[in-house]
Amino acid sequence: QVQLVESGGGLVQPGGSLRLSCAVSGRRFSSYGMGWYRQAPGKQREMVTFITSVGITNYADSVKGRFTISRDNAKNTVTLEMNSLKPEDTAVYYCYAGRLAVSYWGQGTQVTVSS
Repeated sequence: QVQLVESGGGLVQPGGSLRLSCAVSGRRFSSYGMGWYRQAPGKQREMVTFITSVGITNYADSVKGRFTISRDNAKNTVTLEMNSLKPEDTAVYYCYAGRLAVSYWGQGTQVTVSS
């Protein structure tokens, strides 16, 4: 069984930065594709960024150049560095792990960008 636990959310002013972390328990972490999704109130969950098992990354257009995803296979963690945050980045952020037809989700962490 794979469990994902996010941390690092909070309140930040526009233009500020936050770092989200996702700790993953279970075996074969390095074989999973990992990602961050977010869901704002009244909106559908959307993909923010994804990193494959071999380190290939993909970003939503809305966060390109501002967000960076990375993974540490030795520590079973995936990190999302968020810079130049905007009010429209406000959402619950979810960590995702997927391999073949199986996927896992974290419980989510709130990110609020407001002055």
